[in-house]
Amino acid sequence: MTDEKSVTWGVDARGIAEVVVDRPPVNALPVAGWYRLAEVLEQLGRDPAVRVVVLRAEGRGFNAGVDIKEIQADAGFTALIGANRGCFAAFAAVYDCAVPVVAAVHGFCLGGGIGLVGNADIVVAADDAVFGLPEVDRGALGAATHLSRLVPLHRARAMMYTSATATAAELHGYGSVLDVVPAERLRGRALEVAAGIAAKNPVVIRAAKEAFAGIDLWDVKRSYRYEQGFTFELNLSGVADRVRDGFGARPTTEAER
Repeated sequence: MTDEKSVTWGVDARGIAEVVVDRPPVNALPVAGWYRLAEVLEQLGRDPAVRVVVLRAEGRGFNAGVDIKEIQADAGFTALIGANRGCFAAFAAVYDCAVPVVAAVHGFCLGGGIGLVGNADIVVAADDAVFGLPEVDRGALGAATHLSRLVPLHRARAMMYTSATATAAELHGYGSVLDVVPAERLRGRALEVAAGIAAKNPVVIRAAKEAFAGIDLWDVKRSYRYEQGFTFELNLSGVADRVRDGFGARPTTEAER
């Protein structure tokens, strides 16, 4: 099972790797896509020629999370388990990547997108970017770990409970977004930030990345895995199916409109 077309990458002469997600219509990744993204990030981190990674997307928005239709089409729990494990692998790959990861976010950043961005080292956003966790509207939970790295705790709780979104300007005010620029300047600004990192001594930068992970206030992988247990409970109880059955009846997020 592969999904190679939705994730592409390249490395320039400065050692800047650019990873691009492009899976129309809303960059909602299937199980294979999450694993593919994890594989690419791990591979780039192991490459001594790579000094920094820019993670961005094409299309209407950065990421709309998991492919709900893939889960709905599965009569059992194989797709659900795959999505949970695939997301875990991709989020961990961003966090564990041996070099800094700069996330360039435009449009909607929802669900799994929050997991990627929340684990990134630096976030640059377009002025049209919105961030949210509409998981309760899908009968699921998860990525509160990562949202709490982007917004204050009480705001994170309100966003989770109500499926509300936050703007790039708000996150810039919180300090979690480095810079907000017009959409047409997003890629260029992210590459500028990456170039500043790439110009530093690569051994020192890799050591700095490892050091930051070592002093983190909580274990993001264990925390996220704990959250996933509640998603399994909701599915085993049948609650998630009832919520997802009504998922297509109305638009609940920016990505679905």
